[in-house]
Amino acid sequence: PLGGLSAANCETENCRIVTKSGKIYEGTVQLHDPSIHVNGNFGKTERSFDTVEVILDEDVKNAGEGNVLGVRNGDIVCIEPRTRITESGYIKSRFLDDKLSIGIIFGFIKYLRDNGIEPERRICVHITVYEEVGHGAAACPFAGVTEALSVDMGCVGDGLECTEKQVSVCAKDSGGPYSYDMVKKLIAAAEKTGADYAVDVYPHYGSDVEATLRSGNDIRHGLIGAGVFASHGYERSHIDGIENTIKLLCGLL
Repeated sequence: PLGGLSAANCETENCRIVTKSGKIYEGTVQLHDPSIHVNGNFGKTERSFDTVEVILDEDVKNAGEGNVLGVRNGDIVCIEPRTRITESGYIKSRFLDDKLSIGIIFGFIKYLRDNGIEPERRICVHITVYEEVGHGAAACPFAGVTEALSVDMGCVGDGLECTEKQVSVCAKDSGGPYSYDMVKKLIAAAEKTGADYAVDVYPHYGSDVEATLRSGNDIRHGLIGAGVFASHGYERSHIDGIENTIKLLCGLL
């Protein structure tokens, strides 16, 4: 799985299969033998990518017929995101981690442009698609960079303080502690602009900027993000979390 998807979370979801020739087919992610009226062990079967499969919405009955369509090993299966924004401000979708943060960064850039704000120091934006496969921003930073801030997602769950309406400052995750100076600076930026924030330790998490350090760069590193509930599943955040994240970024100027 790309991006840490869980088979249990993907079951019964519509999907698209993008072939290397560019042809796209529709399908559904289903448990093998998914009819409750037929499979007496339906509820007892463990959901994994050995028991859950993609059913192509084409007239194929075996792998050979799939090959005729151009479906091959390594083709990308795209799960339907089902994005919804509620009247109460909640944002529900797959893959908020961390497409939501890319939207936040673009919003921050637009804010600077619309208000004619020129930062005192150079800011480089590096958007990578490799964070979930491990090597993240290993090709970064640009020459002269001394600090790197990963704008990702804030974890919401048992034992953590952050909610979907806050911006989270990560003090430590599975890769170790973040720069103590950066953590203090991020907290100060949030308090300077009145951003509602939480400071947390994420037990099962890694970020782009940790890959930057592992590739040998000697920089200060930090991590923030809007609170996201049900990470790597059908996720939920809130417009307030977005606004508080942008407020914190503004406090760093």
